[in-house]
Amino acid sequence: MDSKRPAAPDRPTPASLSHPVSPPLKKRRLAVPEPAAEKAPEDEKPTTASRFPSPFKLTQIRDLPPDMNRDCITLKDILGDPLISECWEFNYMHDIDFLMAAFDEDVRHLVKVHIVHGFWKREDHSRLALQDAASRHANVTLHAAFMPEMFGTHHSKMMILFRHDDTAQVVIHTANMILRDWTNMTQAVWISPRLPLLQSAAGREGNADAEIGSGKRFKADLLRYLRSYDTRRPTCKALVDRLVQHDFSAVRGALIASVPGRHHLDGPSGLFGWPALEQALRSVPVSPGAAEIAIQISSIATLGPTDSWLRGTFFNALSRGRRQSGPGPSSSSGASNPRIEETHSKPTFKVIFPTADEIRRSLDGYASGGSIHTKISSPQQTRQLAYLRPIFCHWANDSGSSAGDSGSEINYDNKELDAGRRRAAPHIKTYIRFAGGSGSDTPTIDWALLTSANLSKQAWGEAVTSAGEVRVASYEIGVLVWPGLYGEGATMRATFRTDSLEDEAGGGESKAAVVALRMPYSLPLRPYGKTEVPWVATTSHHEPDWMGQVWNV
Repeated sequence: MDSKRPAAPDRPTPASLSHPVSPPLKKRRLAVPEPAAEKAPEDEKPTTASRFPSPFKLTQIRDLPPDMNRDCITLKDILGDPLISECWEFNYMHDIDFLMAAFDEDVRHLVKVHIVHGFWKREDHSRLALQDAASRHANVTLHAAFMPEMFGTHHSKMMILFRHDDTAQVVIHTANMILRDWTNMTQAVWISPRLPLLQSAAGREGNADAEIGSGKRFKADLLRYLRSYDTRRPTCKALVDRLVQHDFSAVRGALIASVPGRHHLDGPSGLFGWPALEQALRSVPVSPGAAEIAIQISSIATLGPTDSWLRGTFFNALSRGRRQSGPGPSSSSGASNPRIEETHSKPTFKVIFPTADEIRRSLDGYASGGSIHTKISSPQQTRQLAYLRPIFCHWANDSGSSAGDSGSEINYDNKELDAGRRRAAPHIKTYIRFAGGSGSDTPTIDWALLTSANLSKQAWGEAVTSAGEVRVASYEIGVLVWPGLYGEGATMRATFRTDSLEDEAGGGESKAAVVALRMPYSLPLRPYGKTEVPWVATTSHHEPDWMGQVWNV
């Protein structure tokens, strides 16, 4: 065990855990900052002439000090605005009482709350528990998503809000709607600007042919995703009918979604899963030279005994991009326009996932491990571990001895690249392409994806079949961002413990935008040692965590 353990909170702890659920948590009152929802329209504005804050925000961690929670957000910050009149909440796990407590106490009984879940079996215990909880709130309506795939889940994590000032807002995040996910687990949120009502009937449907990354395209893709719920019965029709009235032109980002079913690559319904991500990346400029893509997730499914799907399908999709290849034709003003062409580069890949030691030393100890999943027990899973181990990297980046069994000395004192989340176990999911690699002193970023989708075929889709179809099992949703969304010549730089680049030197006379991206993990990444394995929640762990608990299954 590492000697640098976090200070134990003043609360009793049981001697052991008999199954993977969190122990009861004391309610704690924290000083809550001014609701971020009130400040949301400013998030897309530059903090200086050419510097933009991070489009992704981390959630506040209850048991971390204020300096590690700078610029972070709570659920109450999102939902505490008394002007909210209606909320549509999409998720996998729901605690209705916890959700309702986040609304302003004077109006929470008046807000129309719609909960979209995936518990389609009428006798499902989770469905029955939801129905019981909803019965205590007259303003809550439940909607069961159509689930055509046996092994799929309704895993999307999104809120759509309507206000009495006639604006709407889209919130895409990574947390289940339960207390544990919003206290000591690392999570992140993307919040759209306020979306006003359209001034005319034009633009009601967005534009499916508009440039990827534009607000018109984002709206068209979001409406297409929401309409997929209505395949068998009206589920989100009322939501769509309201959302079409709003103007999405201020949105910067591409919606990347998954919908269960068999989707033809040339079909009229558009793309979902990895084909949607691949299509978007084809239009994203990437830097020349070496690059590294870091896949950071909280669950890894069974991908197959060989890496054919991982490398041949998924990594292949992630490798797409557009590259500037030199001067092109001159514009009418005489200026030379750069020639952009599609590239299929060969970046290196890393997968960030915690070890058992990192779970033991997390703020909630073993209790946090109930939200983090992979398996290494079957022969197929053992073979999968063999091809994943060379690209596995630590979450906390300080597990084991200073040299580890990889033989490389680790610098624990690089505060500039410390994200401040080593002890907050990850439930966040990010996919980030680092230009030149993540080991740079000032990491720059080609693109970043925040999503509900973990590393699985269910989330991203199987390999394309001979019929040109991709089978997807789950609902997922995420937002892809890149520097070009903020202007020609813009760059995106990793920031640590802050959402802003305001206090950093540099920039000179350049008018090109610089965009911050708040990092959830510290850099540089450290690979697993030769004998290290990922955390497995379905295996008993008898070494006590920092609170003296063990994990029995």
